[in-house]
Amino acid sequence: MADPRTTAVQVKAPIGQLGGGFMISREAKAVCEEHGLGARELYFRGRCGVLGECDADVVHSVAVFFPREHVEESWNNGRKLPVERAVELYAEVCRAWGRRKLGGYDGCARLAELLERVVGAASSVGAPLFAGWRAVPLPDDPPARAVQLMHCLRELRGGLHANAVVAAGLHPLEATLATAHDATPFGNAAGAQIARFFTWPEPYPEPAPEVVARRAEVEERTDDLMAPVFSVLGDGESDELIELLRFGHGR
Repeated sequence: MADPRTTAVQVKAPIGQLGGGFMISREAKAVCEEHGLGARELYFRGRCGVLGECDADVVHSVAVFFPREHVEESWNNGRKLPVERAVELYAEVCRAWGRRKLGGYDGCARLAELLERVVGAASSVGAPLFAGWRAVPLPDDPPARAVQLMHCLRELRGGLHANAVVAAGLHPLEATLATAHDATPFGNAAGAQIARFFTWPEPYPEPAPEVVARRAEVEERTDDLMAPVFSVLGDGESDELIELLRFGHGR
């Protein structure tokens, strides 16, 4: 029977991929084309629009791993779309992605049920985007509901991870380059690939061994911080959640 910390470790890859894959999906591309938005304009206005209409510096404070200039440009250029509408569109992209990826998966209803309990009981301290997305109404159909809840948990882990990076004294680019993991929307990715996606200018320095070690400690600390989130699950439910996500991820 998986303990809460083991659960946090086991679910981070499927939640990272299923709960974030919509961000780079064909559904997102279609919305950009329909509304005349750049991909990152929709990304920042939609994802961070739950903060409300605010200065770009506020958005950068939560979009920790992107260069400030890129956040400012994308957020400000996306102002042609009101934040409330951007959030609506982004949520619908998430739901449409969920229906495409998990439609017909019999485990979706139970998966959504377990995820909703986890999301509902979690503390939002240190994770403002999680708090904002938790307040967005959930759809009724299980595939869309499950993926929107995964998106919420992904934002929770992302916020706590950013806090751990800052506490470790790492620059966001250092932390990005010093890792390779499989919890990204595009699956397993090396640090340089992620940094390039975040638009950090090249060339990239080779991370020093000390930086790599500190980044590994940050990952452990993030797992520690996420462990209490799954303590709401009872006997056998953690294993059930892990299995449901494993089968859903493999579809």
